[in-house]
Amino acid sequence: MNTFPEYRYKGAAALVKLHEMHFRSFYETWKEAKLVGVKLPVTDDPYYKSLDTLLYHLLRSARGYMIWMCKQLDLPDPQIDEAPLPEIVVEKAESYINYLLGEWKYPLKDVQPELFEDKVYKSNWEVEYCIDAMLEHAVMHPIRHEFQLKNLIQKVITNETK
Repeated sequence: MNTFPEYRYKGAAALVKLHEMHFRSFYETWKEAKLVGVKLPVTDDPYYKSLDTLLYHLLRSARGYMIWMCKQLDLPDPQIDEAPLPEIVVEKAESYINYLLGEWKYPLKDVQPELFEDKVYKSNWEVEYCIDAMLEHAVMHPIRHEFQLKNLIQKVITNETK
């Protein structure tokens, strides 16, 4: 049974649920991109070298967001296992996604609502976020990459029909 805990701050509960929904949607689109043979544009970004590195990037980031939020809120480290490396991400993705999203459900459930917006903290990439904004960033991350993949999938399909 897939239960969701009661949260003190309903806004956090909504964002955790949205993160799960959009992460799963991204993964379905990623699988479609893999199936149709999408090639990512050439870039210096090490996480955008291939579809496998992109998936690793999203898994690694989602893990990192929760660890970062817990650290800023002085919560215990959620002890989320490392994401599977790009070399094995395809085989491990589904089980890791289920595990990761399950681990996302609990760390923030007892945090008082005011702590989500009371101050900002420097992220690992030096941008300041309050906890609520980091949750929103975590929701948007898979949405943005899914949008990119859908556009690339459309280009592949359009070129095949010419």
